[in-house]
Amino acid sequence: MKVIITGATGMVGEGVLHECILDSRVTDILLISRKKYKTTNTKVKQLIVKELTDVKNHLTELAGYDACYFCMGVSSVGMKEEKYTKLTYDLTLNFAKTIVTVNKEMTFTYVSGVGTDSTEKGKSMWARVKGKTENDLIALPFKAVFAFRPGGIKPTKGLKNTYTSYKVLAPLVSFLNWAMPKYMCSLAEIGKAMINVTEKGYHRPQIEVKDIRKLANI
Repeated sequence: MKVIITGATGMVGEGVLHECILDSRVTDILLISRKKYKTTNTKVKQLIVKELTDVKNHLTELAGYDACYFCMGVSSVGMKEEKYTKLTYDLTLNFAKTIVTVNKEMTFTYVSGVGTDSTEKGKSMWARVKGKTENDLIALPFKAVFAFRPGGIKPTKGLKNTYTSYKVLAPLVSFLNWAMPKYMCSLAEIGKAMINVTEKGYHRPQIEVKDIRKLANI
């Protein structure tokens, strides 16, 4: 399969990229970002854009892909709803609406988060915004859309973009990954689950932690 990955310069995107490189089913990888990711792997091509909205000028390069793993995201901490909506909802939907014009047979996976509010009416601002983002992505005419909702994530050893907090708390994260399987999964499981859901699909679009673990091992 041929896949597009956004966010490879972040922890989740890099982890998904790592699994795609390891998996023989993935033959071509296109990274889309504002800065280059250092790699010599022959599977990987890169499209560097000043802003993500600039992908509208590269439709020929975006055509013919089987999946998009959208791993970009920002924290809502200290951010007002208007700005968080712009950086989460607007950015994601604009990108997806562009890419679907040349890839209607694509599976689109979006990294959301545990506790996302599908009703869009709850008290938590970030959960409402993520919920609306999920809902409107699912309504687009892709072959399939899946919203991944990880909680705590056990990083993949050796990757360079692991968040500092995860490095400092590595022993605790490993313990929680074992002790709280309903809320924790590994970065490797997220990547494997994305590849497997592209190939085999799933019976619902919202992919909770338990679903990530299940999909990673089918």
